[in-house]
Amino acid sequence: MPRILVVDDEPKICRFVSRALERDGHSVATTGVGADALQLAREGEFALVVLDLMLPGMSGFDVLRHMLAHQPSQRVLVLSAFGDVSAKIECFASGAIDYLAKPFAVAELVARVRLRASEPSLSPSRRWLRAGAVSLDLDRRTVTVQGRVIPLPHREFALLSQLMRRAGEVCGRDELLANVWGFTFDTSSNVVDVYVRRLRTKLGAESIETVRHVGYSFVAG
Repeated sequence: MPRILVVDDEPKICRFVSRALERDGHSVATTGVGADALQLAREGEFALVVLDLMLPGMSGFDVLRHMLAHQPSQRVLVLSAFGDVSAKIECFASGAIDYLAKPFAVAELVARVRLRASEPSLSPSRRWLRAGAVSLDLDRRTVTVQGRVIPLPHREFALLSQLMRRAGEVCGRDELLANVWGFTFDTSSNVVDVYVRRLRTKLGAESIETVRHVGYSFVAG
C-alpha cells in the first residue's frame, strides 16, 4: 500500500484529501507544519508528498528545498492556491515532479497521485556531477550548494555543467561559446563573462576562477 504524506495547514483539506486517497488504496499521514513534514519525511518512506505552499512558519517553498536537498529521490506533488507560472517554475526548478493548483478536482488529484506514487524510484539511475560543496543533478536540472537548492535558468545550468565536468581545468571562452551557445563565430562576444558573473553571484565568487586571456576554471572548494 503506497504511503502518502499530505502537508496542508487547512484541516478540512487534509481530511478531504486523505479520505479520497485512502479510498483509492493509499495509506495517508498528514501534517500542517513544515518542520514536522521534514521530520516525517526523514523517518518514513513515502511514495509521494503532497505539499501546500502556504504554510505557517516555514513556507512550502522552503520545505520543498530542504526536503529534496536531504532526500533527492523523494517525489513531491505541489498542491497550492498559487496558480501563477512563476510559482510553478520555482517549484519545478527546486525538484517537484508535479503541480496542481487549487481549487482542484478530486478525481484529477487522485489520478495524479496514483500515477506519481507508482513511478519507479529515481535514485538508482540519477546522474550527478559533484565538485566540492556543489552538486549538479543532471536529471532534475537542479544545483545544490551546501544543502541549499539553487534554481538556475537553462543557459546558466548548461554553462555550469560544462565547467564542472572539467573541474580544476581551464575551459576557454571559445570552447564555452561553442558548447553552451553554439557560437562558432563572433568570438569577441562577452556573453560568457556575463553568465559567469551570474553564477558567481549564486554559487560564491570563489567558485569560478578567471584565467586571464584564456577562460575559466571551476574550483572545487
